[in-house]
Amino acid sequence: MNALPSQPDGKKPFLRRIPLWPHSLMGQMLLAIALALFVAQGLSAYLIWREQHERHLAGMVNSTAMRMLGERMAMRHGFSEGMHPPGPPPGFPPGSPPPDLQPLPALPGGLPPEERLRLPRTLRFHVDSRSPEQPGDIHMAEMEKHLRQVLESQGEQVKAVLVVERDPARDALVGPVLPALRARFDTSTGEGYPRLVIASMQQADGTWMTVRSFVPSNETLLLIALLRQTILIYLVLVGVVALILRRITRPLRALTGRLEQFAREPGRIEPLVPQGPEDMKHLIAAHNAMEARISALLDEKDVMLGAIGHDLKTPLAALRVRIEAVEDDTERARMAATIEDINRSLDDILSLARVGRPSDPVEATEISALVVDIIGEYEDMGEPVEVIDLERMVAPVRATWLRRALRNLVSNSLRYGERARVTLARDGHEAVITVDDDGPGIPEGSIALMMEPFTRLDPSRNSATGGTGLGLTLARAIADQHGGSLILANRIEKGRVVGLRATLRVPLA
Repeated sequence: MNALPSQPDGKKPFLRRIPLWPHSLMGQMLLAIALALFVAQGLSAYLIWREQHERHLAGMVNSTAMRMLGERMAMRHGFSEGMHPPGPPPGFPPGSPPPDLQPLPALPGGLPPEERLRLPRTLRFHVDSRSPEQPGDIHMAEMEKHLRQVLESQGEQVKAVLVVERDPARDALVGPVLPALRARFDTSTGEGYPRLVIASMQQADGTWMTVRSFVPSNETLLLIALLRQTILIYLVLVGVVALILRRITRPLRALTGRLEQFAREPGRIEPLVPQGPEDMKHLIAAHNAMEARISALLDEKDVMLGAIGHDLKTPLAALRVRIEAVEDDTERARMAATIEDINRSLDDILSLARVGRPSDPVEATEISALVVDIIGEYEDMGEPVEVIDLERMVAPVRATWLRRALRNLVSNSLRYGERARVTLARDGHEAVITVDDDGPGIPEGSIALMMEPFTRLDPSRNSATGGTGLGLTLARAIADQHGGSLILANRIEKGRVVGLRATLRVPLA
């Protein structure tokens, strides 16, 4: 089903020109739902991540501030057990990193990850004579801002605040004890160490009070969980919607195929069985009723036209016999010609009425042989008809009707264009029959009008040549019956019209 029809100028809509854009109703619905779900999940994930990020940031700021304030208070009241004065820990040469702290005290099992990530005090707190920042650190400006606000709200005289994220292996204190930390923090799973955050406050005396802490990647884990949730929702929701759309689109496809088949052969197939949701069943039932009504009207039309043809041709035949008694040869000839014109008109009208409901089957036919037979008929009558080019090909056609269409085109060229030149060539999956003449052509604005029934243009087509105006209409109807087309175009050479070209296209398969 074509959900995006072409525009009047023949150009495809913008969406149809996008590569991989689905053209079916089911594909477009699934894509729309997937995009809507992606936007909704993306917005939801951002809000959840933002809330978690702010909560995590507040926790880090409060924890760091409490440690700084606690260490500050302890330093004011003297050093407790395990504390050390500013500078390297006891026994550390000035300016050198501390030695490996193994063995570190073992932690009891079953502790939450936050407790297992807690650093020993000798690593967690340190007072430096200068800023602990080093090349390669990643600044955490948001945390710096909040940490300064918390410290100042507690009455601390803060000259500067520094918060950075650093690779643990590059840190002078933590780097040498990473093997011990691996066993202590259970980081041997291959996921690597948590983030090392270094927060430092410059005091009034110029020294820097530094707190180191490992921070778990809660935000990363949250994003992974949201991703898994999104994938699960996609699978469940898109799967359910696909089943519902399949239940809707399957009867739509069946109805579309039925319409296409009915357009080709009305009244020759069984009614379509209603299926799908109740709305689709009602639609299919209504279509079956409409189709039955159309078939009945077509049958009535065939019966009526058959009766008209029989009732008219019988008296015409009687008149043809009676005019033989007319002594005036000229008058008798005129009367006979009039009766023949009426017979031809009746034949054309009946043929045009029956072309939509042909009785003969489609058969594989050698198109080149059919064209040669038609040309031979006119050559036997001494008509100026010639074959310019002929390519052998086979197409599934109703030979009787295709002969009728080709005869009409050749007769039209001989009647109005003095001669006919026929060409048969292959164009992709179509057989193309071209009939050229040397007549005056047709005004450009009237070419489409010439395809209408009982239409003749006196300025370009001499009325004395006769004809009912149904030849081109019948030829076009026969082309449409085969899924092809008939196109008329003026032949132009050196800026002037030198004839008319009729192009009849028939699918090869």
